[in-house]
This record gives sequence, C-alpha cells and structure tokens, in this order.
Amino acid sequence: MTRERMTQAEEESRNRSTKVIKPGGPYVGKRVQIRKAPQAISDTVPERKRSTPMNPANTIRKMHSGNSVSQRPYRDRVIHLLALKAYKKPELLARLQKDGVNQKDKNSLGAILQQVANLNPKDLSYTLKDYVFKELQRDWPGYSETDRQTLDLVLSRKLNPSQNASTSRSES
Repeated sequence: MTRERMTQAEEESRNRSTKVIKPGGPYVGKRVQIRKAPQAISDTVPERKRSTPMNPANTIRKMHSGNSVSQRPYRDRVIHLLALKAYKKPELLARLQKDGVNQKDKNSLGAILQQVANLNPKDLSYTLKDYVFKELQRDWPGYSETDRQTLDLVLSRKLNPSQNASTSRSES
C-alpha cells in the first residue's frame, strides 16, 4: 500500500514539474519543480489593474479626435468625403465605418447619396452635386492638412466657375 502511494506521489510530481533544457549546459534534461504560491497570483492581478489606466487614456485620446467626426450628422460626413474625391458606394461605406457608423445611418446612405451626389454610370462612382459645395466647412475635423488644400482647390474651381472659364480661355 505504501508503494502505491509512493508511485502516485512520483507521478504527481512528474506532472507538476517542467523540463528545462539549456543548450550545451551541464544540466540538460534536469527537471525543475514549479510551485505556484497563492500570493503570487493575487499580487499579479492588481499589478495588471494598476498598469491598465494608461492604455484607456491613450484610447480615449485617440477616440476623441475621431469622435468629433462620428458625432457629426451622417449627411455632413458623406458630403465632406465626397468633396475630396469620387467614391463608389462600397468604398464610401468602408471609409465611413472607419469613423464609426450605426445601422440606421448605414441604411440611409442610399437616400443621402440621391440627395447630395450624382452617380457616374460608367464606373458607378458618386460625385458631389454642385449646389452642395456651399455647405462644406474648411475646418472639418476629419480633414488632414492635405485634405484642406485639396478642398481649397476644389472649392475655388466650383464656387468661382466664371473666373476659371475666363482664365482657361485666355490661356488657349
């Protein structure tokens, strides 16, 4: 009976131990027993809790900059994207989802596009209707500096067509 207990104790010991292999070392194949103290487990959990508040701060800061766009009306977000370039509907939806979009807004995209955009039948892309350019804000929070420069060029062409027409006539 004691022999059985010894065998059982040895098997449990083998199951709890880990083989440490050091290449070229004298202790190749030596078994090292790992003991997990209950204090170590309870200490590591508060450590993680103490270190996590830094991550949400960064996340909140990142979300705050993108949040200002996602809090804006969906129609405004659509027109400010279409002002910069022509988009196909799936591309536009993917771009809008980067900033966050709810299901109700996603379902209303078709209706908004009919109001504010023209469909190019050749490549199925949408471009902003001319009258909507007056609603654009140059300081839109979703725009980078490059986007603002692009918008300035587009607006100067769209809002001053007579000046551009006279310039192009005098050049030719």
